[in-house]
Amino acid sequence: MNVGRAKEILESADIVNVTYEGTPVIIQHVDETTKMARIYYRNNPENECDVPVLNLMEESTSGA
Repeated sequence: MNVGRAKEILESADIVNVTYEGTPVIIQHVDETTKMARIYYRNNPENECDVPVLNLMEESTSGA
């Protein structure tokens, strides 16, 4: 993912499924200078960490 898209997701009112290393996460902050994102895991909100934005993946949602 690129920094611009990460910021769009962060600022969006829509719920966008994002994963880091295959695990669903929530983006809390995006640092454009360092290209790092502060995230936490959906199933473990206490586990916050900084990760490279490039390692975040946007999951496509299939409409039914």
